[in-house]
Amino acid sequence: MELLGVAKLKGGFVHVVFVALLLGSVSGIGVNWGTQSTHLLPPSTVVKMLKDNGIQKVKLFDADSSILDALKKSGIQVMVGIPNDMLYMLANSVQAAEKWVSKNISAHVSSGGVDIRYVAVGNEPFLSTYNGTFESTTLPALQNIQSALVKSGLGNQVKVTVPMNADVYLSASDKPSDGNFRPDIHDLMLQIVKFLSQNNAPFTVNIYPFISLYSDANFPVDFAFFNGFQSPINDNGRIYDNVLDANHDTLVWALQKNGFGNLPIVVGEIGWPTDGDHNANLQYAQRFNQGFMSRFVAGKGTPMRPGPIDAYLFSLIDEDDKSIQPGNFERHWGLFYYDGKPKYPLNLGTRTNGLVGASGVAYLPKKWCILQPSANLNSDQVAPSVSYACQNADCTSLGYGTSCGGLDVRGNLSYAFNSYYQVNDQMDSACKFPGLSVVTDKDPSTPSCKFIIMIQTDSAELIRNRKRIWFLPIMLFVYLFHNVM
Repeated sequence: MELLGVAKLKGGFVHVVFVALLLGSVSGIGVNWGTQSTHLLPPSTVVKMLKDNGIQKVKLFDADSSILDALKKSGIQVMVGIPNDMLYMLANSVQAAEKWVSKNISAHVSSGGVDIRYVAVGNEPFLSTYNGTFESTTLPALQNIQSALVKSGLGNQVKVTVPMNADVYLSASDKPSDGNFRPDIHDLMLQIVKFLSQNNAPFTVNIYPFISLYSDANFPVDFAFFNGFQSPINDNGRIYDNVLDANHDTLVWALQKNGFGNLPIVVGEIGWPTDGDHNANLQYAQRFNQGFMSRFVAGKGTPMRPGPIDAYLFSLIDEDDKSIQPGNFERHWGLFYYDGKPKYPLNLGTRTNGLVGASGVAYLPKKWCILQPSANLNSDQVAPSVSYACQNADCTSLGYGTSCGGLDVRGNLSYAFNSYYQVNDQMDSACKFPGLSVVTDKDPSTPSCKFIIMIQTDSAELIRNRKRIWFLPIMLFVYLFHNVM
């Protein structure tokens, strides 16, 4: 059992006082704004929601111009992201880096009034499951982006960083003081850390106590939260009663042992999912995030870094188009549902007492696609139909321990059909599962399981146009499944 916690499996700042003068004092909480959704809320709606909740910082995973335009003169500090698939190009071309900075940073800062503070070069590029894919390109890309920022005159205003998964460091024991960087990337990490230090830039790390529970059935549940753990780690007098502190300070020790003990740290992602696993639920998410926020607001750091933490909650809104390779929970990290509705009470320590939802959201008509009451469950159309629906929509709320885990077989089929129907904007052809489906205006939701009505969005039209290119009528798919497979 690894009490220090394990790293987040996916692939979608603690400051000391004197360093705060370099990077700006730690202010309010930040959030991650991801966009891997079939139906996106308009950027202007999301920015209003950020402001309504007093959120002062946002971390993006790319440089979407519509989002950056919506952030103009918002007063919100921005970390712009560069996806991993761009690292090779940026590493091998100074000109490409300069062009990227000109288009995505300079243009928005100089004339657009966007308060860009950081460029995140890559996202968890040394994740062990990537098998070294980005090890040769991350540092050169980082260097070229930094050079481009300096050339553009933004070298002091906009800092570079690389959001790392917590698997880039480890401890030989349960004690943070035994921490060091992963042996296979130790020298590379020191090169990156040295570069960050030379440019007054922070080390960004994503820490996920949830993954500790997900990956280890024997992991003590209370150690993942902030309510006290009966068997804390005593590390030479420093007491660790939660995995966040222990994991974070393992990084602090790794930095300190290698001569960079004062490098500022940003917690780039931290949060808890609400569905897709028996440990991913509203109760645990509220417990974790409120526990973290209470510490954050009080300015409580860790035993090795007792000052205020600079952090970004993961994430703002659920993303129904994310890869579920790490687990079904990946689509449920949001503080808000897909439509901008708050999931649970959460005090962010801002001017609001709880989360404020999105306003002006438009929905499709109140109709659902469900299993016909007369449908034969023994039909040979059932298996391929539900498989097709779930492969092309979102069924991650079905299964053991999930919000819809209590549905019977008929309920599961109805949920799958409706998910496909809504993702496809209630197109008539999306509820034509042969001999099985029917459209109803009676809400099939249960107290614990919500059958959604999709929102109306501009992004939906783009998705719909894209899908028309490859759309295979369900009748033909089922026919091929049975007669060719």
